[in-house]
Amino acid sequence: ALYGKNVLDGMQMAVNEINASGLEVGGKKYKLEIVALDDKYNPSETAINAQRLVQEHKTPAILTPHSGGTFALQTNNEQQKYLLLSYTSVPQVTARGNKLTLRIPPEFTTYIQPFIRHAMSKYGKNVAIAAADHDYAKAWMAAFKPAWEAAGGKVVAENPMSYNKSTDFYSGVSRVMASKPDVMFIGGASEPTALVAKQARELGFKGGFIIIDQAKMDEMAKVMGGYQGLEGSIGVLPVVDDPAPDTRAFVQRFQKAYPGRNPSSEVSLNYTAVHATALAMKLAGTVTDATAIRANLDKAMKQMPKSVNPHGLDGVDERGGSLADTRVAVVEGGKIAERALSSFKP
Repeated sequence: ALYGKNVLDGMQMAVNEINASGLEVGGKKYKLEIVALDDKYNPSETAINAQRLVQEHKTPAILTPHSGGTFALQTNNEQQKYLLLSYTSVPQVTARGNKLTLRIPPEFTTYIQPFIRHAMSKYGKNVAIAAADHDYAKAWMAAFKPAWEAAGGKVVAENPMSYNKSTDFYSGVSRVMASKPDVMFIGGASEPTALVAKQARELGFKGGFIIIDQAKMDEMAKVMGGYQGLEGSIGVLPVVDDPAPDTRAFVQRFQKAYPGRNPSSEVSLNYTAVHATALAMKLAGTVTDATAIRANLDKAMKQMPKSVNPHGLDGVDERGGSLADTRVAVVEGGKIAERALSSFKP
């Protein structure tokens, strides 16, 4: 639930800013509106929702925050002529050659080697896989497992779990703990991922966690009562720990709009995607022609002010994937610390 709320709040924050400053396209003034429908993380529901959005609202763009929903919509978004804004880092999203798709985050494959090198050098070569069982986590596992083995490691247990349907992970974590792993590969949405890590610590696990990029360590720490339970872990750099001035300013704006909360990358990247789409509409001179809007997304990314691009997206490649530097962080001494990619070279 938190994952979906973060996506939606990032989008709405962007819309509020765009409408406040005014959106003029082709000499006409427009207001953006977010229409939110819950697909319950079910791709078939995503497809039904998309049909409704096209028929009732003639929407020029639909954002879905998971790979299963993306693949479902890619079967007909080109025929129905709407831009698919896909919040997933699965490489297959852009490998399919869909001409009306934007993959918002960078591909997750850029994280694999840094994650492996950190975990192996610090803890050892035996890894247990205890990630989620949805499409996105499966894609991560399919890429991670051969890379771990190619680096000289061994997968001692595989037990994907239903993060989206369960809150009790005792039996699943116990099963992988029996293999005595040095490292646990975990990840799905932040809250259930934290429950998996917490259960592992309670069962005596002393090793490190490799945390896939869907889970955010700052959100996990809230569930676990601090970063101590994540000692030695590696994952993506939390937005709130990014020292860049524009990112700090974005965090402050979000905290003002949503008191008591910190923005995750679901907030910031989808916020940027909406700003980029609006600017692409201005550059294309149309709010309805999805092909023209898509053709201007790279230019829009490059022209956007840094204040609305806290992740520093550098543009869009020819396949529709966003370009950005990979940012990773580790937990050391109970605190988050960013690590340069050069520090993970063999």
